[in-house]
Amino acid sequence: MERPQRGNNLVRSLSGNMVMRAIDILEKLVGFPSVVGTPNHEVVEWIRSYLKGYGIEAHILTGPEGDRANLFATIGPADRPGYILSGHMDVVPASEAGWNSDPFHLTVRGEHLYGRGTSDMKGFLAAALAAVPALLSAPPSRPVHLAFSYDEEAGCRGVPHLLAHLPDLCASPLGAIIGEPSGLRPILAHKGKAAARVTIGGRAGHSSRPDLGLNAIHAMAEVLTAAVSAAADLTHGPFEAEFAPAYSSLSVGTIEGGKAVNIIPDLCTLEVEARAISSVTPETLLEPVRAAAEALKARGFDVDWQILSAYPALLLSPTSDLARLLARLTEAELVPAVSYGTEAGLYQRAGMDAIICGPGDIARAHKPDEFILASELTACQAMIEKLGQHCQMAL
Repeated sequence: MERPQRGNNLVRSLSGNMVMRAIDILEKLVGFPSVVGTPNHEVVEWIRSYLKGYGIEAHILTGPEGDRANLFATIGPADRPGYILSGHMDVVPASEAGWNSDPFHLTVRGEHLYGRGTSDMKGFLAAALAAVPALLSAPPSRPVHLAFSYDEEAGCRGVPHLLAHLPDLCASPLGAIIGEPSGLRPILAHKGKAAARVTIGGRAGHSSRPDLGLNAIHAMAEVLTAAVSAAADLTHGPFEAEFAPAYSSLSVGTIEGGKAVNIIPDLCTLEVEARAISSVTPETLLEPVRAAAEALKARGFDVDWQILSAYPALLLSPTSDLARLLARLTEAELVPAVSYGTEAGLYQRAGMDAIICGPGDIARAHKPDEFILASELTACQAMIEKLGQHCQMAL
């Protein structure tokens, strides 16, 4: 395995203090295998310790799972409206074949920095943390907040608990920048999502006497038919042209059941997800599937319906103050919409403007040899430092 190329991991700031470079912070972050759905206290504690070294007290907000936490910290006066830099600390697993280096050890080959989460989205976290000394060198009149969440990759499960605490942590923010990989182009919109699991319980028996059993797979076929029909109906609209496709969608991702061909299956499970344009509530798209499942109860089947994840769409006006600000900070054109989802819709639902803008490329995420370019880290750090300069002049 190729080892990372090493340079000086400390550089001197304008104030004379020694600070870590973004690339070296990224190396630390990648080294924590903070896979979605697993404990994350190690990465949280490292970030808290890093911030404490600059006199910044981080709030650790433990979720209901007990072994995972969000982190929130403020640079500047918390009692004034400011801006949130939002990112998630979790990553998807790295068990897929095709990695040419250890996914949880940053490997540097020229400009390319390889490792799980480099683009999605520890690169943004590293750039934000590397910008801390510059943000502190001339304290902003308006604050810059760091809001780092857990289990985003499981359907944005962690950030709602952070948002619930926000009124006690700071004045109502002017906006949130969600640093998902966007090529550092500001993105105005994405679809909402809802995913559910339905489990049908029947009655087992020998396949020679189907009249004595309740075939859970046969029953699930009716639920599957309802899902396929609902998906087809959605192609007829309503439409929002900025999305691709321009309509809401629904698809079944998994179906599982049965033990042997000569046993009447007593259990079958199906997972379905919906992606909703901004004018549609994602959970409502699943209702035809749920109704078909619930109808089976009248024929003696047990039915369990579980929402796995749900988050709203994002839709930010290109003429909003936040959109104009990000266009200035990045010197890039606004992107109308993307297909993937983020925590941005939850921030918007919590009462503030939100926009997506971060380093890297979403096309590199969730794949072997995920990478980010060193130049992308540098550009993101510069953008965040420009945000700090804007906050210095804001009042």
